[in-house]
Amino acid sequence: MSSVSPALSMRALCKNFDGTPAVSQLELTIQPGEFYALLGPNGAGKITTIRMAAGLLLPDSGSIEIFGVDVVREPVAAKRMTAWLPDEPALYDKLDPLEYLEFVAGLWGVEPALVMSRARELMEVLELWPHRHARCEGFSRGMKQKVALAGALIHDPMLLLLDEPLTGLDAAIARQVKDLLTARAKAGRAIILTTHILEVAERLADRIGIIHAGRLCAEGTLEQLRARTGRAGDSLEDVFLDITSRATAP
Repeated sequence: MSSVSPALSMRALCKNFDGTPAVSQLELTIQPGEFYALLGPNGAGKITTIRMAAGLLLPDSGSIEIFGVDVVREPVAAKRMTAWLPDEPALYDKLDPLEYLEFVAGLWGVEPALVMSRARELMEVLELWPHRHARCEGFSRGMKQKVALAGALIHDPMLLLLDEPLTGLDAAIARQVKDLLTARAKAGRAIILTTHILEVAERLADRIGIIHAGRLCAEGTLEQLRARTGRAGDSLEDVFLDITSRATAP
């Protein structure tokens, strides 16, 4: 595995459901240390794309590599470098947060000597430490989201795949999560974010990809996307709506 390999490389990626293309000849490259927002309207193919990167769906054709490791041919090695956080995380409700993180860390083979220090650091940042011995079944949606995020980060993955990670979080915790993710990117981890809250993508992302009908129809920094649409100074929301409306035009 080369140290200069892209964090994620997708080439001619295709996935159909019942004969209908969900992802079609998708080309996507994300570098280490990059915070990338993959945006698109409902049904555009972004979650299918992320699920294939996570190894949860097999592509019909094309290739996916994570830091040079083929996701299809070497799924275990690829998944060891990856974390996937869906918008509806599933927890073991009878466990408390500390037990859950110890369990997840064990699955990933994290050295026992590191588990407690990592778990405490994550729980303190996410303000979970005072609740470390409370069962998850009694938590609010926002609290469960924070536990799931801590679980996704406990093995220090090189590639984070996040679907609406700020759902259910109040403003203060959302800011802490943003800071935590930004610090991870600065440390060389690659992050792919899908969200319908375009202000989040505008604030956090180094680059933005806009997917429509399974194809990447635009990609670049916000300034590059503004230049493409001739909308200098406009918000990402305005740019996004312009690009997707052009993509749907006959």
